[in-house]
Amino acid sequence: SWDAFTGENFRRGGFLPESQRYERAKTFLATAIELFDSWRGNEIIADKASGVFVSDANAGAFSHRDAHFDIAGHFNVPRSPQDRPVIFQAGDSDEGREFAAASADAIFSRHSQFDAGKAFYADVKRRLSRYGRRPEELLILPAATFVLADTDEQAAELSYEVRRQQVSGQTAIKLLEQVWNRDLSAYDPDGPLPDIDPDVGDEHIAKGRASVRAHRDPLRTAAQWRAKAKAENLSIRELIIETTNRQSFVGSPATIARDINEYVQSDASDGFILVPHITPGGLDEFADTVVPLLQEWGVFRSEYSGSTLRDHLGIGTGNPPNLTPSGSVSPRERARS
Repeated sequence: SWDAFTGENFRRGGFLPESQRYERAKTFLATAIELFDSWRGNEIIADKASGVFVSDANAGAFSHRDAHFDIAGHFNVPRSPQDRPVIFQAGDSDEGREFAAASADAIFSRHSQFDAGKAFYADVKRRLSRYGRRPEELLILPAATFVLADTDEQAAELSYEVRRQQVSGQTAIKLLEQVWNRDLSAYDPDGPLPDIDPDVGDEHIAKGRASVRAHRDPLRTAAQWRAKAKAENLSIRELIIETTNRQSFVGSPATIARDINEYVQSDASDGFILVPHITPGGLDEFADTVVPLLQEWGVFRSEYSGSTLRDHLGIGTGNPPNLTPSGSVSPRERARS
């Protein structure tokens, strides 16, 4: 699979202006798919007797020129059994949701709480018809953790200890700095939130997922966090534990299986990308105790339907309409014209 997202380009220097990022991302993705599709998939003969490896010497030929890319040559990676990678996308802005609706196979969503998940699911799925796509052609797959124990009470106690170990005092301050955009190293992580407001300037002292999400409206984020901290009497560390936690399924195997099934049946997600708190081996208990219950209820497969990730996810390989690269003509297309 390919998690397509914008990163910092050190050669060019930093990030593009926000207004240009999705324009370039769309072109980049279309160009990459042109490379994947430059092989039909049946060119490799690998005949030792004749010494012929490929039937078409022009396999992998490409030529692409637009405002962002000017490339030409031979792509030397033959077509994969699933044609092209499963494309994940994780943007959450309006532009990001539209980009995913047009081009992604799955969204690695951060909307893992039930109500927020349902709203996100409905919003993204309704956009698909604009691109001639069906709801089942784009999967919504939030990340989720889980804590299993014999009883719900034991699981709740274990979950609390796990989160305390994951978020140290230093980690809590660093995550708070990503939103406040200030040096907060002098603050006690087990004390209250800063009285000062976030710095909303253009320069950011910290990089990370929290700053990407929050810097667009850090004052609003700070106000929400202050209200939550006051209402629940939370320290900085306790607040960070509460606000940065992924959806966590906590309980006995039966409880977790029931809760996961409720999300999927209620259109709050199409499934989950499980993130165990212990690796390796953290998924073993889930596979041994939760999966059999889901299979018993008929909501989880008992065997694979194919050999590729696309097969397992039940998604096709057709190009969404907007992925036809603009400004590009492949050598094959030139030959046919």
